Amino acid sequence: MLLVLGILLNSCDKKRNTKPDTVETKTNLFDLNTTKTLIKEKTKQFTEAHIIKDTTYLNSIFTKDARVFPPNSEAVSGIKAISQLNTDWVNYGIYEFEEVSTAIYGNEDYIIDEGMYYLKYGEENTIDNGKYINIWKNVNGQWKIYSNIWNTNLPLELSDSE
Repeated sequence: MLLVLGILLNSCDKKRNTKPDTVETKTNLFDLNTTKTLIKEKTKQFTEAHIIKDTTYLNSIFTKDARVFPPNSEAVSGIKAISQLNTDWVNYGIYEFEEVSTAIYGNEDYIIDEGMYYLKYGEENTIDNGKYINIWKNVNGQWKIYSNIWNTNLPLELSDSE
């Protein structure tokens, strides 16, 4: 009986100390091309949400600690402040909005999406175009915008007093 117990304990100990031949890391699971396709789809949903005034989606696409850097304005930090910004933007009346990625790169934690945008909004049908950078962060397997900045390509208009 003692011999059988010794053999069982010895075999369990060997199983515990055995290391696998390969270790699957987070990096091995990351596929940049698949992620690029996903980011492009999320970007399309992001722009469409502005047109249909879907602030629920817009608020869910940002991380809780996100930062937004709108043109001609102070930076906005945190989901509560970004939620207000989203409400303000959709209330301008966005009729057309498109973002086109010109470069997407990164890793399993962060993706940088650089691109150009076209925007038509407001009662005067204001047209704007410019460039943007979105930094996407992987939060528990979900890609969310961690940082967003955009600015216009339109020339600065000087007031009559200058």
